[in-house]
Amino acid sequence: MRPYLAEHSAFTVPVYRAELFRVVNGANLGDPVSIAHDLDLDDTYELRKTADTVNLSLSPGRDGRLRIARGSESGRPGAAICIDCCLTVMSQNGITADILVLVELDARAHISAIYILPLAVLVPQVGYTLVSIDCAAAQQRFAQAACVSFTQGTRITLATGAQKPVQDLVVGDRILTRDAGAQPLRWIGHSTQRAIGDFAPVLIRAGALNNAEDLRVSPDHRLFVYQRTDRIGAGRAELLVRARHLINNDSVVQDVGGFVDYYQLLFDTHQIVYAEGIAAETLLLDRRTQPAVPVETQESVTAALPQAANTPTREFDMPEHLARPELAALLKGASTL
Repeated sequence: MRPYLAEHSAFTVPVYRAELFRVVNGANLGDPVSIAHDLDLDDTYELRKTADTVNLSLSPGRDGRLRIARGSESGRPGAAICIDCCLTVMSQNGITADILVLVELDARAHISAIYILPLAVLVPQVGYTLVSIDCAAAQQRFAQAACVSFTQGTRITLATGAQKPVQDLVVGDRILTRDAGAQPLRWIGHSTQRAIGDFAPVLIRAGALNNAEDLRVSPDHRLFVYQRTDRIGAGRAELLVRARHLINNDSVVQDVGGFVDYYQLLFDTHQIVYAEGIAAETLLLDRRTQPAVPVETQESVTAALPQAANTPTREFDMPEHLARPELAALLKGASTL
């Protein structure tokens, strides 16, 4: 019995280049945001009026380090990415926002580029004062943002067929899985985040995918869909579709506003469970998400099934180029014929 740690396909995060977030008042006047060692508390930063995010695609390398994936909109493919620190900034009206500082390294491990990944919306031309620099929590905050999560109130199907709200589940509950029958739940994570920007949950309204009730999940949560006919040209019947690719601003929307309670479910192996009747993945323990899980839990989660069952089925991932506004309707029709 050995701990499982799967590799995962590339994922994309929206980032700003460091030069777009500069000090407008303080010790480092005029300087862009940088690594923790070069920052000073009480400096005030502003995001440029014309600032736009760029997509940074990342994948865990075999050496355990995050690397820029092939096809990334920004950065040099293959370059290592270091998560340097988590900054907390405060606007003039007292609202705080956390920002992750990501550093791209060259072949000699020197800094070649710096990016910021805001965990809340940054408003251009608004002053943000740096109030905290935390290097110890940076990996964990990044991992929490990367975890696939169900929102509070989501009903999960148990092995008995009964449904239980995700926040009421306890370790040891036996959950119905698509591929491995009844499986014991090993760990439940919980985090509260602002439901804004790219981190707001995706609301899949009742009926959008033949679901009886509304379902809210994190944007990159993958849902399992079986097509009786291949209406979208994927070349296969079984698909894992990211929730954000289903958004059509009608039956599937980004549910922005307030705060959201996210829950993560971990089993011995990566599983597909049923949430509000929709088949959806659980947390995959990989190089991104590992810091979000307590060490003692990582050590207790073992490979009870063959190693092949622990690795994500990348061939089931729907290619991004197939995402389009009518995707939800096409998949609903394809799965009910």
